[in-house]
Amino acid sequence: MTIKRGLATAIGLAVLAASGAAQAQLGAAISSPVPDGIEASQSAGFAKGKYAQLDSLPDWGGIWFLQRPDPSDGAGNQPVLKGEYEQLREQWRADVLANDGVEQRDRSNCSPPGLPRIMRLAQYPYEFLFTPGRVTINQEAWMQTRTIWTDGREHPEYVDPTFHGHSIGHWEGDTLVVDTIGILDSLEVGEGGRHSDQFRLIERIHLSPDDPDVLVNEMRMEDPLAFAEPYEVVARYRRDRHGALIEFQCSQNDRNPVNEDGETLFL
Repeated sequence: MTIKRGLATAIGLAVLAASGAAQAQLGAAISSPVPDGIEASQSAGFAKGKYAQLDSLPDWGGIWFLQRPDPSDGAGNQPVLKGEYEQLREQWRADVLANDGVEQRDRSNCSPPGLPRIMRLAQYPYEFLFTPGRVTINQEAWMQTRTIWTDGREHPEYVDPTFHGHSIGHWEGDTLVVDTIGILDSLEVGEGGRHSDQFRLIERIHLSPDDPDVLVNEMRMEDPLAFAEPYEVVARYRRDRHGALIEFQCSQNDRNPVNEDGETLFL
């Protein structure tokens, strides 16, 4: 019995050692490279010693609610599409009219709208957090988090398309200039409009010169394949200095119907 127990212990130690070595190798394998365009010490991953620099940035504290759009901001305009993208929007409109005004969606009701629409949501507020090398935007709806890298990195050569894409930004005085690519081309722009994989969103975000409790987001969208001309719109947000975001857990209230074959319908 003692021999067996000793053998089992030895085997166990060998397994643990092998497991530890494997984990060490895995840790080395998943270490990300330094982002393009910067040195390692400039990366947002090295934040210590850089927090004092944040005092020079504008005061965006509190949470921000989208204001009722001003017609002069182009909020009611739709992007001017061309070619197959205009045809797809016309087909979308026809399908909605034929379905008593209900849009047939190809994804869950609980999936977020993604960019650019998520930056123009009424009712649900936004929070902007400044940390060294990045600006983080928390959005109450769908509890979404968006990262804007401000550490000088460039867009990677290949961007895996996502709901928020890849955003890099820099400060021009008190204005945050953001360049975003890699947004999923299945997401809408305007009413039923779609874009290609060459879609680009440029944002200039700053406090209003007329009211420090109003944040202005000047949005310009470009797409050489889908847009006949750049699409521009301005979003304005009103500050609630002492407000806080509320937890939004859509999955607890996802009411997509199920058909007779047990398949989920996306309406």
